[in-house]
Amino acid sequence: MENKKEMTIPNVSAATDAEQSLSKCTDNSIVNQDTDFKGYEQSFEEMQREILRQLGPSYLKTVSMTTLYDTVFEVQTPLIDGLLQRGTYLFVGSPKVGKSFMMAQLAYHISTGTPLWEYKVRKATVLYFALEDDYPRLQKRLFQMFGAKETGNLYFATECKTVNGGLEEQIRGFMREHPDTGLIIIDTLKRVREAGGADYSYASDYDVVARLKALADSYKVSMLIVHHTRKQKSEDIFDMISGTNGLMGAADGAFVLSKDKRTSNNATLDVAGRDQQDMKIHLVRDSERLVWNFAKSETEMWKEPPEPLLEKIADTLFSESDRWEGTASELCERLAVDIKPNVLSLRLSINASRLFRDYGIRYQNSRTHDGRKVSLWKETEQTA
Repeated sequence: MENKKEMTIPNVSAATDAEQSLSKCTDNSIVNQDTDFKGYEQSFEEMQREILRQLGPSYLKTVSMTTLYDTVFEVQTPLIDGLLQRGTYLFVGSPKVGKSFMMAQLAYHISTGTPLWEYKVRKATVLYFALEDDYPRLQKRLFQMFGAKETGNLYFATECKTVNGGLEEQIRGFMREHPDTGLIIIDTLKRVREAGGADYSYASDYDVVARLKALADSYKVSMLIVHHTRKQKSEDIFDMISGTNGLMGAADGAFVLSKDKRTSNNATLDVAGRDQQDMKIHLVRDSERLVWNFAKSETEMWKEPPEPLLEKIADTLFSESDRWEGTASELCERLAVDIKPNVLSLRLSINASRLFRDYGIRYQNSRTHDGRKVSLWKETEQTA
């Protein structure tokens, strides 16, 4: 009986603990969990609606000016400062003017990271489709130009498929094996396009370059497409590109290598492009090594105007630390600048590439529950 009574006596301590535990759960759960669930459910429904909207036949992808201003785009530094930006460019000249020697020279300098003339070069792997050469000729040419200083980052192919016949898959396969590739050279365009009656229509010219450009853009690499000039002279040297304006229209720009006399060692390199300053560079060919040497440029290498804000960020925020985080308003206060926070964020978004290139500082602008958060951190530039 005593044992029975002992078993029926309630355990006050246990009950108290149970009530406290239940109390702790109810404070947090029923209302808050229901709110959270509704929030997740709403987000999921919005996601479903957005997916269905994008799958609709009338869907048009757009970006608002506000979103555009808020976006910090990926840093893309040029392969050769002031000379070769990321993108797809035609490299044009008359037959036997020295285009392939110039391509070998560019390929070698980029694959080794050594400066070209007066221009800084960023080291990257290079894929060179030397489709008008064979390996013995390439061996002899490279040894004459560069001697025994070989590089393992420069790859050659003397044959490949056409644009419509599998070239894209071949390049994608190479990129999977060599993700550090920065330059692809196709020498020449004629070798990778199909023969046909529409060879020189505007649509055909535009399409073949546009497809190669789309491939280069997907990997954020530079691509040089070697092509020929036509015989007819023109006041605008870029009008001498063989074919229709579709080639130039689809490309990001063009280089034209020309001589006044075929027997001369002097040549000019005209450069034009969307992200490239128009330039005319005078070159002299070394008759022994067959490399092109810099003589002079009719235009100085373009430099961006000074941006004191970037220098102030580097000096103020990173004298003692490698990272800073806060709001745009707090950043204005820390820098002691008379700039509206939204304008400061915009200037940093626009100059994010330059901030990284010149000072090794990464910038990120993200939305949080408490507003916009600015993150700046020091990072050494590793790749092109």
